[in-house]
Amino acid sequence: MSALVVVNPRSGNGRTGREWRAIERALGQIYPRMSVAFTTRRGEATRLTRNALREGYLEIVAVGGDGTINEAVNGFFDAGGPVSPDAVFGYVTSGTGGDFRKSFGIEAGAEAGVAHLKSAHLRSIDVGRVSCLTRDGAPTARYFANIASFGLSGAVVDSVNRARIAKLFGGAFAFAFHSATDMLTYRGRTVRIIVDNTYDEIVPVSTVAVANGRFFGGGMKVAPNAAVDDGLFDVVIMGAAPKGGMLKDMKLIYSGEHIGKPNVRVLRGTKVVAAPVEQTRRRPVLIETDGESAGRLPATFEILRKALNLRA
Repeated sequence: MSALVVVNPRSGNGRTGREWRAIERALGQIYPRMSVAFTTRRGEATRLTRNALREGYLEIVAVGGDGTINEAVNGFFDAGGPVSPDAVFGYVTSGTGGDFRKSFGIEAGAEAGVAHLKSAHLRSIDVGRVSCLTRDGAPTARYFANIASFGLSGAVVDSVNRARIAKLFGGAFAFAFHSATDMLTYRGRTVRIIVDNTYDEIVPVSTVAVANGRFFGGGMKVAPNAAVDDGLFDVVIMGAAPKGGMLKDMKLIYSGEHIGKPNVRVLRGTKVVAAPVEQTRRRPVLIETDGESAGRLPATFEILRKALNLRA
């Protein structure tokens, strides 16, 4: 079986690059005629994936962290929709967070990822698409297989992506560290949220997760009941709260115990529209997709049912 393997050697603080020869040998047992392409900069996995699919590859395997997986998923789509509807996506998580793999019960580490890939079956999963604005106000769109969110989480991801020291200790630590520090300065935003034709409210929020998968932020179980193939988002709306309450809620998110709390509401739907009631250039409501900065509100989130063939 042949495939293009897209590798981010810098993921996992460089661990992927250091372990690549062992990973390559293991993948070669699954894909004896595989080709390999290494990323050198942010966004390159999308270009490599999209070009390979247009050239006729029918299987792409991403090796890296959640950001690499997200970039590769974006390569399966363009402005006209799926680039190659019959193509298959596989991945080996070797980064620091590993949120996407957790929804499938895959253990940490490249060795476990390759072992799972070797015995995995094909499964069609849903994909989310968010249409929003860049920080400069230009229209943009991104796809996500796991979770998109906005509010405090978007601000945290923006901080993590610009951080240097915290990331040296791993993605989970970096997210937890910046979540705690950003809480000290973050002010809740008032947002109008529309979910299908069942919910339309103006609410103060800290974070809103539009979830296809279950985990984000390096292990936070933000949407414990989400399923990647049910054709619906789990929309988790976390209301604004005092600083002490926000810190307590963040601890509960790791176990999923925040669900059912008075300031947390869960809705389900196929389309979510969100717009800030008041937004200035200095206080935008930032969006993240699978741990990558995506832009800012206003935004429309839509689910594409069974849009990706995944080895899972």
